Amino acid sequence: MKRHSKFTRAISLTAIGAAMSACSLFSYDNTGEEPEVQTKGRLSLSFIREDVLASKAVYETVDTNSFILKVQDENGQIIYDGAYGDSPETFELDAGTYTVSALSCEFSAPAFASPQYGDEQCVVVPPGKEIGVRLQCVLMNCGVVLGIDSDFLTIYPKSFFYVKSEAGRLLYSYTQKNIAYFKPGKISVQLADNQSTETLLTRTLAAGDILRLKINVSSSASSQESGIRIAVDTAKNWINESFTIGGSGGGSSGESGGSGNTDQVLTIAQVKEADEGEPVWVSGYIVGGDLTQANASFSPPFSSNTNLVLGPRSSSSSRSSCLAVSLPKGDVRDALNLVDHPELLGKAVEVFGEVSHSYFGMDGLKNVSDYRLK
Repeated sequence: MKRHSKFTRAISLTAIGAAMSACSLFSYDNTGEEPEVQTKGRLSLSFIREDVLASKAVYETVDTNSFILKVQDENGQIIYDGAYGDSPETFELDAGTYTVSALSCEFSAPAFASPQYGDEQCVVVPPGKEIGVRLQCVLMNCGVVLGIDSDFLTIYPKSFFYVKSEAGRLLYSYTQKNIAYFKPGKISVQLADNQSTETLLTRTLAAGDILRLKINVSSSASSQESGIRIAVDTAKNWINESFTIGGSGGGSSGESGGSGNTDQVLTIAQVKEADEGEPVWVSGYIVGGDLTQANASFSPPFSSNTNLVLGPRSSSSSRSSCLAVSLPKGDVRDALNLVDHPELLGKAVEVFGEVSHSYFGMDGLKNVSDYRLK
């Protein structure tokens, strides 16, 4: 069974859209009139299935519908700046060069649980044709997560930890479970009390690196002289290190291991490639219903309460880009059907069910048993 957890590997941003020469195309008729120059082209956007989400260290769910999408021309003129889920499925543009960028969030200062994923591509829109750009968003910042021994507070009751970069520092509490995110660069872990602050170690992290530090105290420790051991684990290079405060240093050894979070929400594109019958959560927008083997309705009024259409964005109106969702009799149908709740059209939702690649001639979900309106 396929599992898609969160992005962790930093890879180069790649231009997936093929660059095509912007030569003028002409349309001819049989009247002998001058040919008409075609100056418009079409641009469609989608996200690549997130294979790079196979991570052992990042725990946060990523919703591509809420990504900040920006399309601008070669002069810097903004064509679109807003949520990916609200963008049109196809942009009609003047032929020319455009920059397309997507960010999961703005990120400028250290923060917990704030992974920033992104991609930026330059694409040439040819006249008279349509070009597709597939966005492959990867982790752009880096992070640190601490695992602190439960005995630490007993032995060092007045001590606490900071995780620090040039842009600022975060107080890392003993109960903190989230990753502390930073811009790539030098990241330090500090031990402090009311009188002093000591840097335990400093690492240079690249985009996509998640440094996992397991901080232990010796089982026989009863005072600071006994020392602290720190094991280091990174998302890219599984490395274990030991560090003893007041000691002579430590060593390191490579080691594979770790496990990721399997409680995650897939995009519609991911569900289309998942295994038949796989139980999954999927995120999307309610964009239609009244499914038949060949058609779907994307505008009210609706007449069937047994199914709906889930789109990758609120403006989706193409069966090929959407997901068919069965609404079994019961709470799910009562809450989500568009006959009784036309106000849900265009609303974001997460639904849990089993993957089907043959529901009304579409990829979809059957046996839906749970939902979360967003």
